[in-house]
Amino acid sequence: MKVILATSNKGKIKEIKKILDSQEVVPFKEIIGELDIEENGKTFKENALIKARTIYEKVKDIYPDAVVISDDSGITVPALGNIPGIYSARFAGKNASDKDNLNKLINELKSKNIRKTPAYYTAAIAIVSKEGEFTVHGWMHGVVIDEARGDKGFGYDPMFIPSGYDKTLGELDDEIKKEISHRSKALKLAQRVLKVIKNK
Repeated sequence: MKVILATSNKGKIKEIKKILDSQEVVPFKEIIGELDIEENGKTFKENALIKARTIYEKVKDIYPDAVVISDDSGITVPALGNIPGIYSARFAGKNASDKDNLNKLINELKSKNIRKTPAYYTAAIAIVSKEGEFTVHGWMHGVVIDEARGDKGFGYDPMFIPSGYDKTLGELDDEIKKEISHRSKALKLAQRVLKVIKNK
């Protein structure tokens, strides 16, 4: 089964390929080149579906049996009014880097004199194929801190300490993140959907 990823985020591609290691996983760029998809949904689920549908429409004639998977994910900090949420990837502006977004969230905490506060990651995964559309979710809870620690992971990982740990995702080994991350949890559910599609 060919699984086409509706993302160009290198960190996400690496993480998804690791978890779906028994599938042939290809980023959409390798098939159709660059494409800017407007994510104008109001939830992670809506944005994930927008991306998956867009790419599926572009590839279905080339690969009729392909399955398109997209992920929309982000971090939510209740103490800051639930920001950045669905705007996590562009929190510091449309073309912001991971570092820009991270620094902006750290500065938001500092401006409110918050050193540490509960936060959670959400991952919504959409699966689109000739068998229909499916979505699954995964969450990871913990706290955010007002500094970056470690250089592993990507995005907001260096400021997020998952529940049950005393290190940030930027400091923890990749294998631990693979077990506990919001994306891993969602992908494990997605694997069940892929199994059903494959056996149809």
